[in-house]
Amino acid sequence: MRLEIHNISKSFGPLKANDHISFTFEGGRIYAILGENGAGKSTLMKILSGYQSASSGQIIIDGKSAQINSPHHAIAHGIGMLYQDPLDFAPLTVLENYIEGKPFNFLMRRREAEADLLARCKILGFNLNPHAMVESLTVGERQQLEIVRLLSLGVSILILDEPTTGISAEQKSQLFQTLKNLAREQNMIVILVSHKLADVEELCDEVLVLRRGKLVGHRFLPCETEILVEMMFGKRLSQTSPQPLYTNKPILKIHKLSIPARLFTIQNINLEVREGEVIGLAGLDGSGQVEFMRVIAGIGRPTWADQLTAMIALAGMWWVFGKILDESSAVLNLARIAILILILGPMLKTLYLYIRQRANNAQNAQIMLNGKNIGWRGYRDLLERGIAYLAAGRLEEGLVAGLTLVDHSALAERSSLPHVNWVRAWHRTKQAITDFSIKGRPFSQIQTLSGGNQQRVSLSLLPANLRLILLENPTRGLDVESAGHIWSLLLNRRKKGTAIIFSSPDLDEIIDYSDRILVFSSGQTTLVENPEQMTTARLGELIGGKS
Repeated sequence: MRLEIHNISKSFGPLKANDHISFTFEGGRIYAILGENGAGKSTLMKILSGYQSASSGQIIIDGKSAQINSPHHAIAHGIGMLYQDPLDFAPLTVLENYIEGKPFNFLMRRREAEADLLARCKILGFNLNPHAMVESLTVGERQQLEIVRLLSLGVSILILDEPTTGISAEQKSQLFQTLKNLAREQNMIVILVSHKLADVEELCDEVLVLRRGKLVGHRFLPCETEILVEMMFGKRLSQTSPQPLYTNKPILKIHKLSIPARLFTIQNINLEVREGEVIGLAGLDGSGQVEFMRVIAGIGRPTWADQLTAMIALAGMWWVFGKILDESSAVLNLARIAILILILGPMLKTLYLYIRQRANNAQNAQIMLNGKNIGWRGYRDLLERGIAYLAAGRLEEGLVAGLTLVDHSALAERSSLPHVNWVRAWHRTKQAITDFSIKGRPFSQIQTLSGGNQQRVSLSLLPANLRLILLENPTRGLDVESAGHIWSLLLNRRKKGTAIIFSSPDLDEIIDYSDRILVFSSGQTTLVENPEQMTTARLGELIGGKS
């Protein structure tokens, strides 16, 4: 197997995302593509996998020119890509996802497909239940499903985008062993796109470094980390460790809190957060870290207004049902009931959440901010009281694609809505670009910025005097320099007394930046008081349930 790229270029207007990149990939080897955010890594991989077309250049596979204009063409040429968020259908089963994408899959017998799936899983050492719903799987299991599916489609060149984000140390070890076996035993080409130098050094044979759209370096591994960093950024980066700045003054107290999560119900969480403290949340994907932060922030739980609306809806349904059931047509009655359930279903779900939250309250669960119970307040109210939340999905829950930086600044001025002071919004944006080192212009649309710059924009929009910031995977998909800059901005907040609670799949990040660590495992939590004495291996054991 041999993949050659010759003078691959891609332009977006005046911007050259890829600038005459040439390289030859050989079968049986694992390659890493490194580069800072905006270096052109994703663009190059999208060209190879058919999601974008090159402006110029040539792709040659085993000596033959390949025209790749779509993912279908890429698969036909044996190129498949595993994305950071696997491209699956959550409402379907593992088997149904496995069948999707195959030619004439409607003719494929489910029994034959299931046998094929299980056989491939056995070879790779995966343990997937064909009848499990994909939405119930961990990120690591979804990756396994996507790898098996791509291999069944005949892929011999496998591209992986940040594959270790959101998976446990054990899942990462299994993934790496699988990739090594595929390269060595099946002569596949494996290409890894990652910002995690430790992963690259552990897994890969060769490294390509992109900077500003150009291929600026190639190294065989092992290689000194400092050399790779200097190739990526054109300079050596200084490493600073955060110093403890927290006081003994508690700002948040959580008592006997129980939260339903995707994998487990977390029982009896007790935690006291101090002013200026950084607490890291560690655990497998779906173990409750995100649900824990969202409950504290007032997201996803019913407020008093929600509860009142739900109860009114229930009373209205009771009255309407009594009226319509007087009709003579049973079919008409059933149709009306079905329509009402569809319309009022979300309200009934809210009522159900309310009842369950009341059950938790009956067990004396409390969330106290500065001595006041905030357990039933919504996000807007809590934001005014000094609690802010930043989700991992920047463009899904934090920012608005299609809007400019100035638009976001205007929206952040909640007190002035619906009247917008555009001059003030423009000046605030200019100041944020300077203060937060945002690489963009006031009228740049937010989706055109790199992930690191989007995160800087998110931080710039937060109110100045916050008591607590909750962050879900704050450096997701960021290079070393961008991640370091994000943490410098957060630690500046900390100096002013703001407490920080964050979750991350990167155990090194949790250990490096946390004053204490709350570990989520099998529905239980364990508080680690001295992270400086903790290793990633030991933290991984705690996550896995080993005390």
